Amino acid sequence: MIYPQNAIDKLGFTEIKTLIQHHCLSDMGKQMVARIQMMTNYEQINKFLRQTREFKDILENDAQLPIRNLFDIKSLAEKIRVEGAFLSEAELHQVLLSLQTVFAVISYFNEREGRYPNLEALFEHLPIEKKIIKSIELVIDDKGKIRPNASPELNNIIHSIAKAEQEARKKIDQIFKNAQNNNWTADGNLTVRDGRLCIPLLAENKRKVKGFVHDESASGQTVFLEPEDVFQLNNLVRDLEFDKRREIIRILTVLSNDLRPYVPLLLAYHSLLTKLDFVRAKALFAIQTEAVMPVLLNTAEMNLVNAQHPLLLLNLKKEGQSVVPLNIKIDEVQRVIVVSGPNAGGKSVCMKTVGLLQIMVQAGLLIPVDESSKLGIYKQVFADIGDDQSIESDLSTYSAHLSKMKYFVENAGGKTLVLIDEFGTGTDPQFGGPIAEAVLETLNRKKIRGVVTTHYSNLKSFANITEGIENASMMFDNHEMRPLYILETGKPGSSYAFEIAQKIGLPVPVLNAAKSKISGHQKKVDTLLVDLERDKKELLESRVSVEKQQRKVAVMLEENEKLKTYLEENRKAILKEAKKEAQNIILNANKLVENTIAGIKDSKADKEKTQKLRQNLQSELQKHQVKENPAKKAETDTSELVSGDWVKFADSETVAQVMDVTKDNVILAMGDLRSVVKRKRVVKIPNKEVPKEIRRSASSNVTDAIASFKAELDVRGMRGEEALYEIEKYLDKAIMMSFPSLKIIHGKGDGILRKLIRGYLKKYDQVSHMEDEHQDRGGDGITYVYLK
Repeated sequence: MIYPQNAIDKLGFTEIKTLIQHHCLSDMGKQMVARIQMMTNYEQINKFLRQTREFKDILENDAQLPIRNLFDIKSLAEKIRVEGAFLSEAELHQVLLSLQTVFAVISYFNEREGRYPNLEALFEHLPIEKKIIKSIELVIDDKGKIRPNASPELNNIIHSIAKAEQEARKKIDQIFKNAQNNNWTADGNLTVRDGRLCIPLLAENKRKVKGFVHDESASGQTVFLEPEDVFQLNNLVRDLEFDKRREIIRILTVLSNDLRPYVPLLLAYHSLLTKLDFVRAKALFAIQTEAVMPVLLNTAEMNLVNAQHPLLLLNLKKEGQSVVPLNIKIDEVQRVIVVSGPNAGGKSVCMKTVGLLQIMVQAGLLIPVDESSKLGIYKQVFADIGDDQSIESDLSTYSAHLSKMKYFVENAGGKTLVLIDEFGTGTDPQFGGPIAEAVLETLNRKKIRGVVTTHYSNLKSFANITEGIENASMMFDNHEMRPLYILETGKPGSSYAFEIAQKIGLPVPVLNAAKSKISGHQKKVDTLLVDLERDKKELLESRVSVEKQQRKVAVMLEENEKLKTYLEENRKAILKEAKKEAQNIILNANKLVENTIAGIKDSKADKEKTQKLRQNLQSELQKHQVKENPAKKAETDTSELVSGDWVKFADSETVAQVMDVTKDNVILAMGDLRSVVKRKRVVKIPNKEVPKEIRRSASSNVTDAIASFKAELDVRGMRGEEALYEIEKYLDKAIMMSFPSLKIIHGKGDGILRKLIRGYLKKYDQVSHMEDEHQDRGGDGITYVYLK
């Protein structure tokens, strides 16, 4: 129950319903939206909310629901209830289209069985009677017209009409041609008069052709005559048309009689279509207002998190602005929130947001809040908003307020949500304040829930000392003199009367005179409230800053944990691989030892053979010997490396020549093999320590490679992966040989291969830039790659 009735309009619920109606496809859906009202049954509210949420999920995440044609088949079903009544061709076509929609929707949900249980409940146990569709389709075509073969009689009549019309046309054409040859006709062709095809004759020649004059021109010089010979044929056509109409009515009557037993089922189908249109409109409005389903409780409480007034949200969205979200909690501990603060600071919007969202939820509508929000169920919503003075009822503004207070005090209870705007105003503050306090005290004893806005200091003080009532204020930036529209619970707010007056530009003498007229105690209280507001704002900003830092720390800890896990997983993999390699080394060493022993036995301990076998065993074991502290050895050599230097790996005896040095990496040549390794992994060695055969081989390989290398590569005809593989090998060689640029021929085509190659080359740090060949020499079919 909502009291008074006009509170629905003042809270904005009527406008909400109008906006939802705009999303309806049918008049039935609009009528159902108009009947939306606040419910108090938990199961019913929960069902309506879940249906809307499921439909919203379909609209946002699933294939389109096949809702195309929604007609009022209820009125048509009621029409054929009467014996002898029949539906017209157009009406039967509407029934056909509506049933096709019904069956398509049921099929849609059957394919997704169990995914949308609350919507599936709309047509649970509803049979699919396709006989209705088949019987209508035998009579009505896709355009809504009766089929010529709907019955043998109708088919014969239609053929007879066509034949008679053809004969009549042929006959009148002959007569018209003869009249033209005799110059009896007036200007013009055959024309229709009174539904009859006539010949235009000059008035003086009308006696020369037997027939019936149906009309004459305005001047009287032309008459429109139907020839006698054609008259009989036209009469035959007209009689056949009457026969056709009678046969159509007979067919429609028989079909309507066949549909009469299905009237209850047609009404059920109508109900499904109406509900689908209704829920669809609610879901579309939910998407429009960014609404979700909150947690529904079966108790009289609420906890709104990031709540937004839906009408305000839509208006500000058009202007490219956003709503400051509201956070408010009403429960058994803080039952009534007394909101104070500056004028135009958002107190009334706060109260209306609470009332409107509560009514919307209890009407089965999704609301623009965070999904963690919780809303209970109230039996009654009482609201005192605005001016309800009435000349007819001899009520002043204050009298109207008092009459509502009387009703509230007499009828409110523990499951009543009370909303009062500007509590106590309308009369002398000396008396209005105490009366308002007494009313609030009475309502509080009744354990009501509610939101009250006020400027009265006595109500703020009363809330501060009374259990169950909590002060709250709308925050205000007293530096920039503007409201912040943020609700802070726990303290009252100042009205900022003098500050706002000063900003508006009220003369300073007037302001000073006003300040001198208020009591010192009141000045101290107001100053204290302003200081508290400032401190609260600074505390809030500090808390936001700390929370931001905490979030950063949490992210860093999470990333650190992920990195630790990654390293742990890789460590295990490396250890596993090392153990496997060690097992292979041990296995090979055992075989080598066994072979050595067997060789010594076979040679009968021959000295030379035994010594050779031992040397072979020793050299094989040294290959797998682990060097101690290789990193320290690498660190001791700090000399600069240049191209051409010889180096040795810190953890092995492998020798290589430096091809190039890039930052912390060096490019090495080991025979035909090229490798990029970290600088700290190699140690520079003098040239004299490099075996001569290795130096000669390296010199020869490098010289041959440079001599044979061409800075041009043709990848035309290759697939993408094949081309990139060739380019990668080609680019590595070019970098090691310090070539300044490359030429890659890839052709034009659709440009796919060019785009793939250039995107791949951009990943290389060594690539400076790329450009097309000159237009006369290949244009964008050739890419020049310039290296750093």
